[in-house]
Amino acid sequence: MSVSTLERAYLDVKVSGGRGDRPGNQDVPRPRRESRASTTTLPSLSLLGRRCAPSRPGIRNYGVVTEHTERPWGGYTVLAEAGDFKVKTIEVHPGQRLSYQRHSRRAEHWFVVRGEGVVTLDGADIEVRRGDTVDVGLGAAHRIRNTGTDPLVFVEVQHGDYFGEDDIVRLEDDYGRIGA
Repeated sequence: MSVSTLERAYLDVKVSGGRGDRPGNQDVPRPRRESRASTTTLPSLSLLGRRCAPSRPGIRNYGVVTEHTERPWGGYTVLAEAGDFKVKTIEVHPGQRLSYQRHSRRAEHWFVVRGEGVVTLDGADIEVRRGDTVDVGLGAAHRIRNTGTDPLVFVEVQHGDYFGEDDIVRLEDDYGRIGA
């Protein structure tokens, strides 16, 4: 999957090729190739150039793309959410950082896909770049800062029992949102 942020956010889903691409898929018929690709704005998913074979139970029942939100530091797109997880892509503008915060009802796993930065995790600074991962434990104070000249993009997987904005306790914030 790839996510592009221009004036609007789009989500493109590419379906793998034919029979036998992955173990256990020998019984799935090869999808018919369409002549035109299509892209749909959020919240709908679009399949580029192919139709999906019917999914097996539970394989694609991950929820829907629900939102794209801009913030002073960048923005995020929710890719999927369900009762016990939420998946986002987060983009941080050069020179910007998220608030130093903690959560009482969720932990997070970050995977950096573009750019470079510094993660502060319980007071310790950790340099990150494309391919690096960071685990933010339940209750850990954390933030990320873009130290590069290009956008810093990471995938955030939240897991827990609640994902609302009111589970954010801001300890420091560059945008006046402490107590907000």
